[in-house]
Amino acid sequence: MSVPVSKSHAPGCWRWLLLICVAIALTGCATSQPATARSRHFAFEQDTFAYPNELVWEYHFDQRGKWVHQRREPNPDYTHHCFVVARAAKQFFQNARFDPAQPKADTKTCRRLIRKVVATSPRNELPDGKKIVIPGYASLRELSQAQEKLLQANCGGAWRSYFQRGHWRMIWPFSRHHQQKTAETLAAEIKRNRAPVVHLVRFPGLSINHAVVLFDATATEKEILFAAYDPNSPDKPATLTYDRTARVFSFPTNFYFPGGRVDVYEIYRGCCY
Repeated sequence: MSVPVSKSHAPGCWRWLLLICVAIALTGCATSQPATARSRHFAFEQDTFAYPNELVWEYHFDQRGKWVHQRREPNPDYTHHCFVVARAAKQFFQNARFDPAQPKADTKTCRRLIRKVVATSPRNELPDGKKIVIPGYASLRELSQAQEKLLQANCGGAWRSYFQRGHWRMIWPFSRHHQQKTAETLAAEIKRNRAPVVHLVRFPGLSINHAVVLFDATATEKEILFAAYDPNSPDKPATLTYDRTARVFSFPTNFYFPGGRVDVYEIYRGCCY
């Protein structure tokens, strides 16, 4: 779920999962109140995990230019967690505070603090006086370099990628007006130092089905370039492009997506998402 899949390898659970999504959509709910601006900007080298969400499949263009795939060997250890990683990055950004001046906590205490951060709402930020203090480390990037396995074991299972409550939205059409409003809202949130998590999807083909964290936006007359933290590729930022004229988002070719148009909506922002 957390990794893009080809049409021929879309998980069979999508049929019943979509029924659940429809049920959630029909229940209806109120949206959350707009959050206040943060004092600190999301910093890629500090607020991201050092390790990647790995892929089950390897993708590439064959000699005829067809996008093909094969199972990765050996089997990777940490897969289907892109929504988990993106969600946790936002939770640490808005609800944790790192204090390198304090001694490092023992494994038991560190596990407890990680779980405490992951138990916070990604939709609401804790006030400064109630943020969870992570002692002995300067940033999430540093913590994840030293405590990779501990974070992977305690940030949430792969099932959280399948059962993200906002998945119902992908089954409804995305109008150009909707995508325009989405681009404008995301740019405004980033200006206020928020770090919106977005779902990139092509439904029903699912050539991409992925979550990234947006943290910067550069606007021109023709487009908006969003800098993104991609859980699959933590070494450098990715770029999500919004074309103002066509009112279309696009994501570049990389090692898991052939490139092209994507539909975008924000998740972890309200009770329905």
